[in-house]
Amino acid sequence: MRNPFLMKKEIYITVKDNSVSNEEFQLVFNTELEMLETYPQPPLEQLPKYYKSEDYISHTDSQRNLFEKVYHLARRISLKKKLKLINSFSSEEKKLLDVGCGTGDFLQIAQQNNWTVSGIEPNDEARIIANEKTRNAVFEAEHLLEFDSNSFDVITLWHVLEHLPKFEDYISILKSFLKPNGTLIIAVPNYKSYDAKYYKEFWAAYDAPRHLWHFSQTAISKLVTKEKMKVIKTLPMPFDSYYVSLLSEKYKSGWMNFFNAFRIGWLSNFKAKQSTEYSSLIFLIRNKIN
Repeated sequence: MRNPFLMKKEIYITVKDNSVSNEEFQLVFNTELEMLETYPQPPLEQLPKYYKSEDYISHTDSQRNLFEKVYHLARRISLKKKLKLINSFSSEEKKLLDVGCGTGDFLQIAQQNNWTVSGIEPNDEARIIANEKTRNAVFEAEHLLEFDSNSFDVITLWHVLEHLPKFEDYISILKSFLKPNGTLIIAVPNYKSYDAKYYKEFWAAYDAPRHLWHFSQTAISKLVTKEKMKVIKTLPMPFDSYYVSLLSEKYKSGWMNFFNAFRIGWLSNFKAKQSTEYSSLIFLIRNKIN
């Protein structure tokens, strides 16, 4: 018997969890928001087991191979760009909240540049590493509700929103923590990019079931508008097309074809100059619509 949920929604693509479980998942199209939803979504108590992999790179500082070394090199470059970005939105207090901060590198560089930082990280191992870097500024997920209203100049979610159950509730909560003219910065993969279309079910940024949702530019705009916020600018993350393409090559052919990954990554960025559909996008969102 067909599942009634799937009977009401169009299956966009079927993908496989290539990094942990080898299970298959459907991504179904949400016509109202123009986004994809992973189905079935694991129960909340089972989600952590899908992150238990030595290859889940955002939870470790390891540099065991060329792939991880390239990742960390790109991350160091992107950290400087992220710092420059948040500095453009700072006030005298310079208060920053980073949700899903991983091992804390972004918070560390912000703290070194006179930001008062707080972080949320549910993974125990990553949180320990982050606290060593930030003088214990990182907390468990439950601490999120303990922050004061109207207290942060900038709140960031770098590739985090796609992981969050009940993500609309999180957007509402985070809005309440922003100062009246504060800025919410959300970075997410973009399933409309060229590299996503090229790799199809092997596209690494689908990453089901860790990625519960798959956003478009339309979806982000509609979601924040519901909370009386507004996307004021959208920026590309050009490094992501290369990283994602490299991992996608591994899933597709069983090995990392550096040449083809670079070719597809470059081609994706080139095509996105016209379409704006980069592999990953940063959305700058203002709390108060003037």
